[in-house]
Amino acid sequence: MIILAISTSSSNASVALLENDTCIKELNIINEKTHSEKLMPLIDELFSVTGLTLSEVSLIACDNGPGSFTGLRIGIATAKALAEVKKIPVIGISSLNALSYNVANSEYVASLIDARNNQVYCAIFDSNHNLISDYIADDINTLLPTFEKYKNISFIGDGYIANKDLFNQTTTYDSVIYSKNIGICAYKDFLNGKSTTPDLLSVMYLRKSQAERMLDLKQ
Repeated sequence: MIILAISTSSSNASVALLENDTCIKELNIINEKTHSEKLMPLIDELFSVTGLTLSEVSLIACDNGPGSFTGLRIGIATAKALAEVKKIPVIGISSLNALSYNVANSEYVASLIDARNNQVYCAIFDSNHNLISDYIADDINTLLPTFEKYKNISFIGDGYIANKDLFNQTTTYDSVIYSKNIGICAYKDFLNGKSTTPDLLSVMYLRKSQAERMLDLKQ
């Protein structure tokens, strides 16, 4: 099957086409402020360079969070629109799960996305990238005892980079969220019957947006 994968949860706008879990082609543009302008042209370019069309796509996948609220909404809206045109099933994939695929040969992986003010989004995965914890939004210092329960754990993400002095890890892994990994996760979920219809695709919120939090403070 041909999978169109989209990632817009971070500063990297990324699109990829995969055949099952093998990446055919991936394109990336790192500039979060232009996701709304760049995403559709990037998808058009992807189809152009691969010679494939939307009619050949059997599944559309995008990251559904956590990450940039604006970026996630752009990616999900685009995935929904494309899926509606051809009645293609969709799957939402956690950006934390996709991030874990950047680490190989580690018994456990803790994906950490920076949520500012010492806050991180976090999830822990096993060596096969299966989720073994809850998806969490919390203070990094509160989470440290949780990590101590796991031997041979690797940390990845800009949440790790922002707090690396707290960890005893010498290796810094590539912390870019890639659409090809969204596609790999989606294929795995598809085989487990987890695809859905475009109307049910939504953002996975672990906490309120900054605008909502500011509004709460004023009330």
